[in-house]
Amino acid sequence: MEIRDFLSEEAVILGLEASTSEEVIRVLGGKLKEQGYVKEDFVDAALEREANMPTGLPLGGEYNAAIPHVDIEYVNRSALGLATLKEDVIFYNMVENDVEVPCRLVIMLALDQPKSQIEMLQSVAAVLQDPDVIGKLVNAKTTGEVYNILS
Repeated sequence: MEIRDFLSEEAVILGLEASTSEEVIRVLGGKLKEQGYVKEDFVDAALEREANMPTGLPLGGEYNAAIPHVDIEYVNRSALGLATLKEDVIFYNMVENDVEVPCRLVIMLALDQPKSQIEMLQSVAAVLQDPDVIGKLVNAKTTGEVYNILS
């Protein structure tokens, strides 16, 4: 399961200026909703899940990431959104929920099968283990660059 095969070109936002994780989730989720990938209540469900089960992931390098997602019932058909952030935005650590994680990369999952969620999380985790790839994604200037980096 490849990230680039599910990435919605319309939901790739480079250099997003946002000050909160809620803003990032609203923008990315809104793009997926505009394209019909997700249901009307997807964004609210993603925000609620983020509040209770944060998705910030400290990567140990220059940049950190967050992987907001929700249950399959909020998804019409599978897609991913991706945002690089102009400045760090605070998400909270997925393991230690009260620890802040300043993030510059957000990959939003909207998957319609439980099995695909696990597989996609594994694919995303594989990409996030490479600091060079993360740096290239965060600094990408075009959507085409993002697809090439993920190839």
